[in-house]
Amino acid sequence: MIDVGIIGASGYTGGELLRFLSKHPKVEIVAATSRKYAGKPINRVHPHLQDLELEFSDVDIDNIDADLIFTATPHGASMKIVPIILEQDIKVVDLSGDYRFDDIETYEKWYGIKHEGPLDAVYGLPEIYRDKIKNAKLVANPGCFPTGAILACMPLVYEKLAETFIIDSKTGVSGAGIKPTSVTHYPNCSDNVIPYNVTDHRHTPEIRQELSREHPVNVSFTPHLVPVIRGILTTVHTFLKEDLTPKELESIYAGFYQGEPFIKIIEEGEMPRLSAVRGSNECHIGCFETDDNRRAVIISTIDNLVKGASGQAIQNMNIMFGFDEKTSLDIPAVHP
Repeated sequence: MIDVGIIGASGYTGGELLRFLSKHPKVEIVAATSRKYAGKPINRVHPHLQDLELEFSDVDIDNIDADLIFTATPHGASMKIVPIILEQDIKVVDLSGDYRFDDIETYEKWYGIKHEGPLDAVYGLPEIYRDKIKNAKLVANPGCFPTGAILACMPLVYEKLAETFIIDSKTGVSGAGIKPTSVTHYPNCSDNVIPYNVTDHRHTPEIRQELSREHPVNVSFTPHLVPVIRGILTTVHTFLKEDLTPKELESIYAGFYQGEPFIKIIEEGEMPRLSAVRGSNECHIGCFETDDNRRAVIISTIDNLVKGASGQAIQNMNIMFGFDEKTSLDIPAVHP
């Protein structure tokens, strides 16, 4: 058994961490912090967790005795507390963007924040960095858009079959977080598709960084907000260096992700669907269509709150402590 704490447990990602961890046979949740809701039962904020007998607390991080802490805190907040946690010999999975970048200047440029506590971290994409995650003290959980995009592109990068990727993603409203805004207000986002940060979204350099580790590639990324609650559907357009049939592309992806418990290759004739991953830690990859210009189209789907955030964070925790990677995460999605 390990003791686990969650800093910032009242948001959507905090709720998902609690949902999965509460069913984990090797985890005891020793702290779920929230300044706003301190002393209130968890189910007052997360009504789907009626049987979780736990209250929010507002405790100093120096007083959390745990083996691992999830920091589900806003960008800029994690950097102020993660170094303190690590000094207590507690492992950390950080769900913010504060430790995802190799180059601090890149982070500061794209996030507009001066980094106060630079540290070396392992990028927490298990399908690519599993061996490094096993021995990590600090894991930087990937962003939701980068998770779907990187997984959809990586086999072609690894095989050096393409070097330019145009990535178009559609995301559900929960990706904007629990605090409502004018954009996420129901009358504004319902019956609408809203492109935003069309050429300068801060997840662009994160995607580019990870795809360029094998060799440099060109990445352009545009997100859209769509009127669904959960999910990200990513459409990747790229131009292949050689002629490949859809079946050959499918075979390349199936081989690259062979044995991966949460990657499902969708066979020809079917398309990845948001409803087929909702509530699960799976990433579905499919389409594999090509045209006479050697353009290939690859589509991936994930639940932005699970594989795109909390589920992947728990997957990383399982790897860090030598648990079966699927523990508490091996559940089917909710469809329809």
